[in-house]
Amino acid sequence: MTTNYERAFGQRPAVYEAWQQLNGAIKAQMDLRRYELATLAAARRLRSSYCCLAHGTVLAERFGEPVARIASDHRAADLGEVDVAVMDLAEQVVDDATSVSDADLQRLRDLGLSQEEVMDVILAAAARCFFSKTLDALGVRPDPGYHDLEPGLREALVVGRPIAEG
Repeated sequence: MTTNYERAFGQRPAVYEAWQQLNGAIKAQMDLRRYELATLAAARRLRSSYCCLAHGTVLAERFGEPVARIASDHRAADLGEVDVAVMDLAEQVVDDATSVSDADLQRLRDLGLSQEEVMDVILAAAARCFFSKTLDALGVRPDPGYHDLEPGLREALVVGRPIAEG
């Protein structure tokens, strides 16, 4: 079944293919759970329902995370210090990348992340800006299947455009 975002890129298949390659290269270097947390944080800041629903679902289904609590306030969701710092950095990249200082990056290094792992968080957040903003500017709504999510989870993840009707 073709997703709404795949249809949206139908006019520019080479761009979609390049996106898949870029995103795949970023994900290949990261722990998947960390990628999903960084991506969820970036998507929430971008008010991208589609990306929040997609990545929140992965966190819930693959990792059993309390996604509604994380989406509501990741600092109060009983996440570890590294996870909170990763999500904070992803949000900061979205909000104002020029405000990211060496002290912000050092926070993650002090928690045990390598320079490469810190860069991966930045790459995940920056790439999410491209994809989420493209979908939202094109008016793409999340696929109707997301209506099947548990209501509390669905409500926590719909932060922008509503889910498309069937």
